[in-house]
Amino acid sequence: MIRYGILSTAQVVPRFVAGVKESKEGIVSAIASRGIEKAQKMAQELDIPNAFGSYEELCQSEDVDIVYVAVYNKAHYEAAKLALLNHKHVLLEKPFTMTLAQAEELFAIAEERKLFLMEAQKALFLPITHQIQQIIQAGKIGAVRWLDSVTAYPNIDHISWFRDLSAGGGIFRGAGTYPLEYMQHLLKASPAEFKGTLTFPEGQSDAQAQVTLSFPNGVLGTIFLTVDLDLPKQMIIYGDKGKIIVPDFWKTDTAEIEYRDGQRETLHSSQNSEFVFEVDHVNACLKQGRLESPVVTKELTLKTVAMTEAIYKSNL
Repeated sequence: MIRYGILSTAQVVPRFVAGVKESKEGIVSAIASRGIEKAQKMAQELDIPNAFGSYEELCQSEDVDIVYVAVYNKAHYEAAKLALLNHKHVLLEKPFTMTLAQAEELFAIAEERKLFLMEAQKALFLPITHQIQQIIQAGKIGAVRWLDSVTAYPNIDHISWFRDLSAGGGIFRGAGTYPLEYMQHLLKASPAEFKGTLTFPEGQSDAQAQVTLSFPNGVLGTIFLTVDLDLPKQMIIYGDKGKIIVPDFWKTDTAEIEYRDGQRETLHSSQNSEFVFEVDHVNACLKQGRLESPVVTKELTLKTVAMTEAIYKSNL
């Protein structure tokens, strides 16, 4: 079995643990927090055998094969580096790092030590995502012309550091990676041009973001993210013969196809955990001795980190 150690007791952790437990070859062997009490409490709640009061202890544990890093955004780089320097494979939550230089360094360490390193992008492994790819490749909605993503989180303040830009807070850094990588994954291409506009309440991180992308063959992408409005969360893929509507595309088990002639088709998949497919992929990569995912590639992650960093720089 592949033994996972988890850095953080954040709200995503119980859902990730459920995905590991559902996976074919994964178990969670340890969890760490910066305080032992938090780690012990979550370990008891989630039936995790080992709890640590420091990240170093977990990364040094012989009971851990791969470290899942789910700490707050700014700490991603340091936590992942700690794990890699202790010879652990790493699954690092999005956003991967705050800067391109940090991302390149992590990949360089992983390559030098022959360790697996992947950005967590669960949406790319969902069965519905695979079905959507097949629909597009079969030409059922014709040539894709436009992808439009809307993401709204009107109740974001349960994340205590979200409004702190220096902590890596902000709607674009927090949620922009999902649509950026989902679009690149579906189109099998990176944008040739991109531009982003962010809005910052005084003294706070970005509350809204609007990004435009120009892909090869005249395909356009638009991304809108907000914590100020309550809007339907969805991505729509427009082709010249129809469109695919994907609600909550980062975790969904359904999608709707509307054809230009008025016909409709519903896509559906059976899933308990939206994380299990990503975990199964990571387990397979480790079993095969891969150092890089063939899906969430180093190239995809680095291009996305570079775009994100550039958009923040142009708005600050």
